[in-house]
Amino acid sequence: MKVHFIAIGGSAMHNLAIALHLKGYEVTGSDDTLFEPSKSRLAKHGLLPEAHGWFPEKITEDIDAVILGMHAHEDNPEMLKAQELGLKIYSYPEYLYEQSKEKSRVVIGGSHGKTTITSMILHVLHYHDREEDYMVGAQLEGFDVMVRLTEDSDFMIMEGDEYLSSTLDPRPKFLLYQPNIALLSGIAWDHINVFPTLADYTQQFELFVESIVNGGILVYNQEDFGVVRVVQKSQNPIRKLPYKTPAHFIEDGVTYLETAEGPIPLEIFGKHNLSNLEGARLICNQLGIMDEDFYEAIQTFTGASKRLELVKRTPEYVVYKDYAHSPSKVRSTTSAVKEQYPNKDLVACLELHTYSSLNPEFLVQYKDALQKADEKIVYYSEDALKIKRREPIAPETIKEAFNDQEIKVFTDPASLKAHIAQISKNNKVFLMMSSGNYGGLDLKGI
Repeated sequence: MKVHFIAIGGSAMHNLAIALHLKGYEVTGSDDTLFEPSKSRLAKHGLLPEAHGWFPEKITEDIDAVILGMHAHEDNPEMLKAQELGLKIYSYPEYLYEQSKEKSRVVIGGSHGKTTITSMILHVLHYHDREEDYMVGAQLEGFDVMVRLTEDSDFMIMEGDEYLSSTLDPRPKFLLYQPNIALLSGIAWDHINVFPTLADYTQQFELFVESIVNGGILVYNQEDFGVVRVVQKSQNPIRKLPYKTPAHFIEDGVTYLETAEGPIPLEIFGKHNLSNLEGARLICNQLGIMDEDFYEAIQTFTGASKRLELVKRTPEYVVYKDYAHSPSKVRSTTSAVKEQYPNKDLVACLELHTYSSLNPEFLVQYKDALQKADEKIVYYSEDALKIKRREPIAPETIKEAFNDQEIKVFTDPASLKAHIAQISKNNKVFLMMSSGNYGGLDLKGI
């Protein structure tokens, strides 16, 4: 098979390219920009394009499949050439389905928690030497790539993203997978640029539940009102398995899970992570992993990359970073850290980085999201606003939206760095939440 990637440098795209290369396919690709770690990883496998840009001459009649990334626009010259030649053009999720249509597909969906739950499942399988195909949105310890594709695996475990598939295919990615087994962790309005109302957004999850094959299984979070409404509305003839946050307690800064075998210590913490763990357990049961084996393995799970990831620990203070950026994620992550460290002062710093979070109309969704923190900081880049063609946001607008006049607002990375540097570190826990990088702030230097 000969496969060409248009926009090969994307975080998902380059992992799929490597997976197909390892499977023995002939892989080529192009991109107009390439960043780390994609650049080095592609180079390691001999897949790095020789030059930046789009080259229609790369598109030839002998190509079996063209995979189109979200980064490619509707006037992309390579895509136009592929259309002219009548080549089969796939979106990323379309091609994942093509690779897994003969397998049992397990898809983890939801506004939040899907990366963590998928990571937990893969960690447990890996611990017990079960090698299945997968696609996950974060780099995991013990895994070289984020996508694995083989001929002999029985299952394909996929993180199901609700964002659009490609410039040619406006369907949410998870609607293309047709799962045999699915999980729905939560619904909290996101991607306002694509789904302008909560009803529009929720409808995608209704379609996701309907896309589960007849006789399939849906594991769902019964503590999420939006999820319960979607599940109750569905007429799909599938088996529905609810889950909720399991019993647990915190002792000396360690979270213990109550099980039939007695309490077990965990490396992770927070009610949202324990809820994720319970969903992962039920999915693993469907894959033939019994509870005793699940609990043995999950004790060594330290978390997915950038999900409540410990950056630094000293006798005085600790620093965590988290990918949280949507209101529900910010709220649950802030609460989790405060619950884990009730005797430390919590300094929570949130970067507004996404299209939705930089929209004044959406900002009100963040009401009380930082309430549990002792000191609250919000940062956004004025350059990011310009790129997204948004008007400047006044600090007072942010404070009103968060319902908190104590929030300190920064738009200059140097000023943010100076402010954090002057905060007393004694008995503090710093929680840095962003899908960006605070204008280049070195979190290990805090």
